Amino acid sequence: MAKRIALVEDEAAIRENYADALKGHGYEVICFDNKESALSAFRHRLPELAIIDIGLGDDIEGGFEVCRELRSMSSTLPIIFLTARDSDFDAISGFRLGADDYLTKDVSIPQILARVAALFRRMEALQSEFAREQLHTVGDLAIDKNCMTVEWKASKIALTLTEFWIVYSLARIPGHVKSRGQLMQDANIFVDDGTVTSHVKRIRRKFEQVDESFDRIETAYGMGYRWKT
Repeated sequence: MAKRIALVEDEAAIRENYADALKGHGYEVICFDNKESALSAFRHRLPELAIIDIGLGDDIEGGFEVCRELRSMSSTLPIIFLTARDSDFDAISGFRLGADDYLTKDVSIPQILARVAALFRRMEALQSEFAREQLHTVGDLAIDKNCMTVEWKASKIALTLTEFWIVYSLARIPGHVKSRGQLMQDANIFVDDGTVTSHVKRIRRKFEQVDESFDRIETAYGMGYRWKT
């Protein structure tokens, strides 16, 4: 069955161009040109991946609101921002809202397709491995691979797909240092080192919200990160 992708883009020509490219690679694409219609549809049925522009008509930050609402509906659904806005501030805002990737519209269609395929590969890899082993525990950490949920001291930690993968990658072998490059390779993501660092910081904050003393994700300076035993 074709993967269902939601494309939220207000410019008709751009929307049709991206939709045609995605359909040409076998995806089912549903298109929206404004925040309201997208959110209304998502409340009835979630897509399997969402590609969102930030500015939607007169609503200059409508895409941020779509991301926020969509993330509240699903913590693991892959979300990509695809926008003309290339400032670091906007990119950081997008990641803070839970996006898995942030692309500017000067990237090529093949690059967009590669990012989409990478996110779907991550989902499929998780599901394939989870079918073999449902629960992974390390001390107070419990990872339910079937439901893609993480608990710390019996409290649920709401992680995005990217964050989930990073935690799982680190916790698979406690004490083993994973470089930023290895985390990117494990997660099948195409980002810079600074983006990986931002993801790790957000993960730490989420754990600290339920346990102020949380200190299990340790920085190995000049090397990467490890899950402390």
